[in-house]
Amino acid sequence: MGEQQNPLEVLSIDQLRERTSAKWQAFGPDVLPLWVAEMDVPLAEPVAQALRRVVELGDTGYPQPQAYAEAFASFAGRRWGWQPQLSQIRAVPDVMRGVVEAIKIVGELTDTVIVSSPVYPPFYMYPVSAGRRVVEAPLGADGRLDFEMLEESFNLRTIGGQATYLLANPHNPTGTVHTRAELEQLAELAKQYGIRVVADEIHAPLVHAGAEFTPYVSVDPRGYSVVSASKAFNLAGLKAGLLVAGEDAADELDQLPPEVAHGPSHVGVLTHTAALAEGDAWLDALLAGLESNRRLLGQLLEEHLPQVGFTAPEATYLAWLDFSAYGFDDDAPTPGVETPIHGPARLLLEKAQVALTAGHPFGEGGQRRARLNFATSEAILTEAVQRMGAALER
Repeated sequence: MGEQQNPLEVLSIDQLRERTSAKWQAFGPDVLPLWVAEMDVPLAEPVAQALRRVVELGDTGYPQPQAYAEAFASFAGRRWGWQPQLSQIRAVPDVMRGVVEAIKIVGELTDTVIVSSPVYPPFYMYPVSAGRRVVEAPLGADGRLDFEMLEESFNLRTIGGQATYLLANPHNPTGTVHTRAELEQLAELAKQYGIRVVADEIHAPLVHAGAEFTPYVSVDPRGYSVVSASKAFNLAGLKAGLLVAGEDAADELDQLPPEVAHGPSHVGVLTHTAALAEGDAWLDALLAGLESNRRLLGQLLEEHLPQVGFTAPEATYLAWLDFSAYGFDDDAPTPGVETPIHGPARLLLEKAQVALTAGHPFGEGGQRRARLNFATSEAILTEAVQRMGAALER
């Protein structure tokens, strides 16, 4: 079998513009879209084969997720040296729905959900929609978990009732990979204050060389992790996720409503299973391509946007950029104006025709920042940063 091609260098920009997904259709035809977490890659061949089989058989019925759970357990064993029991795993519609179901299991309707901002905007939206109040315990200045802040938040929340801590592992948008020691410290702190931890681990397969991913429930038997092949294999349009309980929490999975297991798409289950079971070579090629792009992005920013703050992420294909040096006093959304972006992202869309994700919705720490998705070709990434530099450095 020949060497796997870099998936990021397969599709031309003309081919990508034929896509009908949000990334390529939300803005005009001249905009370079580096915003939402969708990669500019073709499907991994095992996934494509699974879809072809679906079409051949008309296999579009109801899900049977056992093989998905088995594929994930095996994948976790190969990639992370940790293999959960199948009794610890349940299918859920997708990661954020799985997060909500875990929050419901471990707490009451009036519970508080604590998050470490800046963080993925649905960490605010989904718990609030489920009747919870969200409180921020911001990351430290180094972009890592601030344990003094966490302890203060845990203590205050438990005085007023129960609370759940929602962890991004790896962290989105910073790309920080929490170390085993940090996660063990978090688990101990959570145990001390009676806090239950739910970890979104959708980016777990996308850890770069030099960092090591630790599944949260491997250090906290009372914790929950929610996983999916979605981000690593570009399967956002094929919904399927898994909720993984720590060993001491596995019995609580019986509290999941029966309809939750019917939520994943059957086609999603089939494709995610194929990705996890047979997609290692494709994933390794992707990681090599992302590592190349991560280095390239640093070089391009240094050349064209030297005042932008940038720390290379330890995981993900997302870069968290600090535009503070460029001002942006009007960083917050304008009241009464319906616009999905603001601050640096809005200016760059208008002046450079490059779409980034605005930082403000990520909460405290998101001001004057924007998130850039570098899971694209070198040519697109290069042109995008050149455009941004021309718009800001003139």
